[in-house]
This record gives sequence, C-alpha cells and structure tokens, in this order.
Amino acid sequence: MVPLLAACGSTTAPYNPKEKLGPQINYTITGVDAGAGVMSSTQTALDKYGLKEKNWQLQPSSTAAMTSTLDKAIKDKRPIVITGWQPHWMFTKYKIKFLKDPKNVFGKAEHIDTVVRKGLKKDKPEAYTILDRFHWNREEMSSVMLKVNNGDDPNKAAKNWIKKNPDMVKKWTKGVKKVHGEKLKMTYVAWDSEIASTNVIAQVLRDQGYDVTIQSMEMQPVWASVSTGAADAMVSAWLPKTAAKFASDYKGQYEDLGPSLEGAKVGLAVPTYMTNINTIDDLKNK
Repeated sequence: MVPLLAACGSTTAPYNPKEKLGPQINYTITGVDAGAGVMSSTQTALDKYGLKEKNWQLQPSSTAAMTSTLDKAIKDKRPIVITGWQPHWMFTKYKIKFLKDPKNVFGKAEHIDTVVRKGLKKDKPEAYTILDRFHWNREEMSSVMLKVNNGDDPNKAAKNWIKKNPDMVKKWTKGVKKVHGEKLKMTYVAWDSEIASTNVIAQVLRDQGYDVTIQSMEMQPVWASVSTGAADAMVSAWLPKTAAKFASDYKGQYEDLGPSLEGAKVGLAVPTYMTNINTIDDLKNK
C-alpha cells in the first residue's frame, strides 16, 4: 500500500496521458468525509475493479478540502480523481466528468427524497403540503449552491432564489393557508446540495408563517431525528443507494414524501482534460 504521507503529497506536473495515471497521483483517489455514502461505494469499487491489487487507495478528507484540491489541480491541469456527486456546484464551476461504471458499483441515478415524521400531516397540514409539493431540478439547486460557494450566506442565497422564482414557489404554496409562528424543525446533512435545499424550503415555510429552525447533523442522526419525532422533516434522503442503510434501519418510523429532486448521481470523477480516462477500469489500465 502507498504510504499515507506520500498519498497526501501532490505532483506539480501537468497530466501526462502518455504515462500511467497511478504513479502521477500516488495511486490516490481524493475523497470526502469518511462516513459519506460515496466513500463506502468507492471502497467497494476499489475491490470490484481490482484497484486495491494495484495499490490504489481512497484518501478521506472533507468536501471543502476535496474541492480546494480539485481547484488547485485544475488550475495547473494536474491529474486528479475525486469522489463526486451531482447536483453539486463543482460540476457548474469546473469542466469535470464522471467515470463510467460498467460494474454498476455506484448504482443508477438517485433521487433525493423529502422525509417527514409520522403525524406531521395531522399536526401541521400546511407544512406537510408544501414539503410534499417541494420539487426542483439539478440546475436550480446548483445555482443556489454556487452562490453559497462564492460567499453568499445560505439564507441570503435562498431568499434571492425565491425572489427570482416566484412561479415555482407558488406551485408549492398555492391554496395553502398562512400560519402564525408555529414551530417547525428541520435537520439536514451539511453537504452543499442539502445546505441549498434545506435553506430554500425552510425560507418558503418561514414566508408561510412558520418559525423554522434548521440543524446540521451526520446522516444517521438526521434519519434518527425525523424517525423519533425530534425533528419534523428533512430533504436529505439520497435514495435508493446512498442512504439505503438508514432508510432500512428506520423503516416504518417515518413517511417518505417522494423525490424533491431526480437525476442525482454519485461516482468517481476527473477533469475533462484527462481525455483518455473515461471509465473506472482506466484507472488500472491507463
């Protein structure tokens, strides 16, 4: 196995398609938080594609550290392989591509569902209706994420998006009565995508008259909070694969309102200037 210290180092040379990729990046895939679903799937990919046999390893970090490393690599046209997911602002800001996954380790396209506590429909029918109607697409979510990445406060970015998209917000709130200060708690995983979606729908609910608090947690506590009634709702349920374990662990203890976003994707990604690296097999063979 390549020493961890060497794996953390970065080459200064631009990507050379005539040389094997592995030695150019110390056989290292730049990852995110160790508990993220994409990390578990990537470990499976290392086995399924025979990459461990070739000394490939996955380096945990954080989303911020990964995107910072990606930014620096792209500026110098250096090689890099990352754990990626979409929607995410990095696919808007940079020219990067997913690697094809012929063994289907990462699964097909995912959807991000809205999950609420049992009894919400009876207790807070107005909030339930808005949460049930909440639906947008990758481009809309990515526009909020990019604003936050560029320095906007998440709540400010959400308010600006709502102001620019009144017709969509009307679809979510049409015919729903206003309330007066009813408390509502939402939890979320602090990924860029979930920061965007949670802030947008929380602000829509505030504009409807709710006193909404939002709290970031790891994925397991988010599912536990809604399933036990400690929180009212979350819009962080990446399914059917990423959050499969928690959806199964708490089955019957929550209500899934269905997708707020469809066509989400998880996998390994590289900059598009790495033109000869197009599948996960290419990591081993090229």
